[in-house]
Amino acid sequence: MYCKNCGAEIDDEAVLCPKCGIMTGKLPAEERAPAAAPAPLNIIALIGFIFSFIQPIPGLICSIIGKKEVAKTGERGEAFAKAGLIISIVELSAAVLSIVGAILFYVIMMVFALIGASSGTF
Repeated sequence: MYCKNCGAEIDDEAVLCPKCGIMTGKLPAEERAPAAAPAPLNIIALIGFIFSFIQPIPGLICSIIGKKEVAKTGERGEAFAKAGLIISIVELSAAVLSIVGAILFYVIMMVFALIGASSGTF
C-alpha cells in the first residue's frame, strides 16, 4: 500500500506512515470490532403502521402491541409503532368529530323545521 499523503510504500497493516506520520485510516487489528448485525424489525409495529392508514382501530391495537414488544425485546420498529399510534389517534378523532358534526347538523335542521312548522311558514 502507498501513503495517500507522501506516496511512500508502507505496510498494509500500518496505522501511520513511517515517513510523514499521517494516519492511514486503518485501525490496529486489536481495535477492529466486527460489524454487529442489526436487530430484527418488529413486524407487529410495521403492521400497526400500515393498518393505521386503512383501519385505525386495528392499527391502534397493533401499534400498542408492537410498541410494548419493541421495548421488551429491543427490536427495531419503535418509530413505526409511534407513527401508527399517532396516525390512528388522529384518524379516530377525525371520525368522531365528523359523526358529532353530522348529529349536530341533523339536530339543528330539526329545530329549524319545528320552528318553521310551529310558525305556520313551513
